Amino acid sequence: MGDFDFVYITQTVGDGLLFGSTYALIGIGFTLIFGAMGKLNMTYAAASLGGAYVGLAAFTFVNAPALVVFLVSALASGIVGFIAYLTCFRFIPIHNHLAALMASIGGLFFIDEIVIHTTDGSPLTFPAMFEDVMFELGPLGIRGDLLFVFAVCIAATAGLLFVLYRSRLGLATRAVSQQDVAARLCGIDVHRTNAVTFVLAGLLGGIAGAMTAAAVGVLSPLITIPLTVKGLIVTVIGGLGSIPGAIVAGLMVGALENVFLYFRGVNERDMYVLLLLFVFLVFRPHGIFGSAISRD
Repeated sequence: MGDFDFVYITQTVGDGLLFGSTYALIGIGFTLIFGAMGKLNMTYAAASLGGAYVGLAAFTFVNAPALVVFLVSALASGIVGFIAYLTCFRFIPIHNHLAALMASIGGLFFIDEIVIHTTDGSPLTFPAMFEDVMFELGPLGIRGDLLFVFAVCIAATAGLLFVLYRSRLGLATRAVSQQDVAARLCGIDVHRTNAVTFVLAGLLGGIAGAMTAAAVGVLSPLITIPLTVKGLIVTVIGGLGSIPGAIVAGLMVGALENVFLYFRGVNERDMYVLLLLFVFLVFRPHGIFGSAISRD
């Protein structure tokens, strides 16, 4: 258990906020798909890390620069997201939520098994940027790699919001999420819109997966399930379907996770994060910015 030190606690919270931007991106991806289809895509985090593995392969075999690695990771994750839509959602009746959920859980473990067999389950070193850079702010230090992760995640989020609220694609996506029947009557191809939404979420997830690996320094199949759980926690705490909620919840979970790590150690850290989810489910089940849920 750590002792209370104001400077160190502030440093811990700051690092957590910076790293929490990756959780926010994962939460946004879950939220984007849930908002469009009213379904949870459980393959999302696995697809994100799968894209990061493809980016790492580009680094390993052709010695690609780190920025190219991140770009390849995003593109590969977008492709995996499209495949996940075709295999787990496209041909399942839209109102059969359980079948789609179970199919996506199967997709999660399928992608995870591919990664495990390809890498023999061994953790691999992932390239990081600015890992040796440290900015001093009085008694506090800001890690250059975490600052880079935060900046990239903010830029990706801003790009997504621009697409959603300033483009025809965003208009179609929001129309389908609000009323898919009316969207069909207006001539919107619902399946095409949903597929593009999965690709967009995949691009975002690929960035999040690469940023997570870059911040941690390694890429391992063991990250898949924890990242899926954290993404779902962020989605629920922020409010299902709320992108601002996912952003706030991601930063909050990242900060509190680091605080729990400092005071209680790595063995109890995730336990307290899950306890935080339980508190929200009991006292604010619709999340921070979500719509009120009836208990009837």
